[in-house]
Amino acid sequence: MNVVAHEEQTNIFEIETDAKTPRSWRSALIGRPLATADAPHQTIGKMVGLAVFASDALSSTAYATQEILMVLAIAGAGAFKYSIPIAIAITVLMLIVTISYEQTIHAYPGGGGAYIVARDNLGELPAQAAGAALLTDYILTVAVSVSSGVAQITSAFPALYEYRVWIAVCLVAFVMLINLRGVKESGVTFAIPTYFFVATMFITVGVGLFRYLTGSLGAVVNPPELEMHAGEALAAVTPFLLLHAFANGTAALTGIEAISNGITAFKEPRSRNAGITLIWMSSILGTLFLSITILANRIQAVPSETETVISQLARTIYGGQNIFYLAIIAGTALILVLAANTAFADFPRLGALQAGDGYLPRQLTYRGSRLVYSNGIVLLAFIACLLIVLFQASVSRLIPLYAIGVFLSFTLSQAGMARRWWKSGHLQPGLEVKEPGSVLKHDRNWTFKMVVNGFGAVCTVIVMGVFGMTKFTEGAWIIVFILPVLVTIFFLIHRHYKNLARQLSLDTQLAPLAIQRNRVILLVSGLHQGSLAALHYAKRLSHDITAVHVSIEPTEAEKLEKKWQIYGEGHRLVILQSPYRLMIEPLLEYLAYVEAHKKENEIITIIVPTFVPESGMANLLHMRTAQTLQKVLRRKENLVIIEVPYQVH
Repeated sequence: MNVVAHEEQTNIFEIETDAKTPRSWRSALIGRPLATADAPHQTIGKMVGLAVFASDALSSTAYATQEILMVLAIAGAGAFKYSIPIAIAITVLMLIVTISYEQTIHAYPGGGGAYIVARDNLGELPAQAAGAALLTDYILTVAVSVSSGVAQITSAFPALYEYRVWIAVCLVAFVMLINLRGVKESGVTFAIPTYFFVATMFITVGVGLFRYLTGSLGAVVNPPELEMHAGEALAAVTPFLLLHAFANGTAALTGIEAISNGITAFKEPRSRNAGITLIWMSSILGTLFLSITILANRIQAVPSETETVISQLARTIYGGQNIFYLAIIAGTALILVLAANTAFADFPRLGALQAGDGYLPRQLTYRGSRLVYSNGIVLLAFIACLLIVLFQASVSRLIPLYAIGVFLSFTLSQAGMARRWWKSGHLQPGLEVKEPGSVLKHDRNWTFKMVVNGFGAVCTVIVMGVFGMTKFTEGAWIIVFILPVLVTIFFLIHRHYKNLARQLSLDTQLAPLAIQRNRVILLVSGLHQGSLAALHYAKRLSHDITAVHVSIEPTEAEKLEKKWQIYGEGHRLVILQSPYRLMIEPLLEYLAYVEAHKKENEIITIIVPTFVPESGMANLLHMRTAQTLQKVLRRKENLVIIEVPYQVH
């Protein structure tokens, strides 16, 4: 132990300790504790960063095309040809959003994404709306991606279909456990499966496009039946149907914002590394999404809950369920499960930011033994598992809940960036303004950047409106309802913390009145070594001591009276008769009487002797009177409850 005194004030000391948590099953699961000084060494590079933050976006290639076809199937298989122009429109939107977030990464190197951008440029209400949207999005990312990964597994092994919910829950628990071990370790662990998926998917679409161009790619053999409105095809494809399909396909954009939220996880230079990773991710995502959609049309794939489009594509390209088919299914299932890792990387960070601003419980700012926000990780896993169970791990039932929050955060982020460029353009060259999330400087290209972000905001708000309109009755109404409720809860939490801060402030709080008298009440259930130890402690606090016993059995009260005359040292003993065998209620009545007759500037101290056995299980054999009193009396002023432990070996 090293003790260091401050030079300016010799009554202030800093003590360095080497205290570490003892070895336990918990440390065996998540690893040895890391020192705070190790934080800079836990950052990641671009290659690992792509695995950590891009798995969500890349995984959407596994189901985005299928979700487009699910809607078009209402008009019959002949409508599937519209999926290609829809996919092109979604890719253009993806490019716009990518450019916007690339600017955000360089403007806000401290991370935080849409939440920080909205807070600094649009105000607290839009910021909390962005926070609610992103937190909801991350929860749904875990539920949707893991459910979709399980769907890939059950496509290859149909016998597992009835166990899909529990398989999904176990996979969420596994990803949670890995993330509790730290960002760097989870990134390294999941990097190999992520790159395995990228490699196998590019090989698959490469082979598929080659066979398509050479005319050797046929149609899918034994496709699943067209489940949605089979035999009831519409007379024509309507604009509403196309908008509906477009809205479903925008699931491909989910996860693009993840890198801007987690910039602090990257090695220096953070913004440059994060920006390059974002461009890599969007390039891979756009290429795979368009290729899969084109090939799905060529092989005449049919959207189905029993066999995914990726499964049909792989067995058509590779000529059956061979080793190559199993490789692509394994890679797709892995990336879908690992997509949850993106949410586990970003949800705790965003929760900590909002909690630091006082809009979420402060416990979310706590960094665990592995330098990650452990409480946020566990909370995310719990809520996601709840959704998986409630929606029976169905991707199609979860998707309608998904994209509204995503596009709300896109819109607020881009609107906030447009506002930031406007402020930047009106600053004098050389002048800097310090904002909570960044430093604002004059930018000579502010007009162009403002137009880009403004146009992006218009596009994403239109998509959000389309999604809300087309998917409202399918479950999107739940998110439309939940988001305002969450924002209201955030502001109620913030009001509580503000009121607490105002009451505890040293600047505004009046100095407490001096205590002139301390009246001590010693609770005794019987007279023994523990109660005598508590009596000796009470004598250190005050000369005004009253022992109080609640009498349930008269014979026990008589024994106590006799012993008190010998060992009570002349202090008062009050016996409260309890004919109805109540313990707390008579005591509360007596305390109310004492409080009503106490003098000004008098404090009441209640002392409770407590046995502390060696075995933790033995605590279950004793009454926890002190804890019960604290729960009942904690709102009363000028009243203190002290627990005096007595060790029992």
